[in-house]
Amino acid sequence: MSEFQEALLKKRRELLAGEGLKPIGSMMGNSRQGDMADQADGINEVHIALKLRSTDAKIMQAIEEALERIDRGTYGVCKDCGEMISAARLRAIPWTRSCITCKEKQK
Repeated sequence: MSEFQEALLKKRRELLAGEGLKPIGSMMGNSRQGDMADQADGINEVHIALKLRSTDAKIMQAIEEALERIDRGTYGVCKDCGEMISAARLRAIPWTRSCITCKEKQK
């Protein structure tokens, strides 16, 4: 198994395990408890948890696509320019689809 495939599988396991995320239901509790600041904090906490889960879902999809590219033999090729993605970039973000040059152009 390649270094990158191992990194992708490790990250997928971490996301599936839900490390560091509290169940959203436990954060909601009784919304009528506490003062307005406490209620606002609770709402913000739920919003942040939902954003994190959305981000995790996007990363999970990118990981699955990267694993498919490994199987097809196209892993590490930039989707935009067709050039090879540097090993350093793949080590930092093994699920990336773009080389650093193309990613910077997207900004």
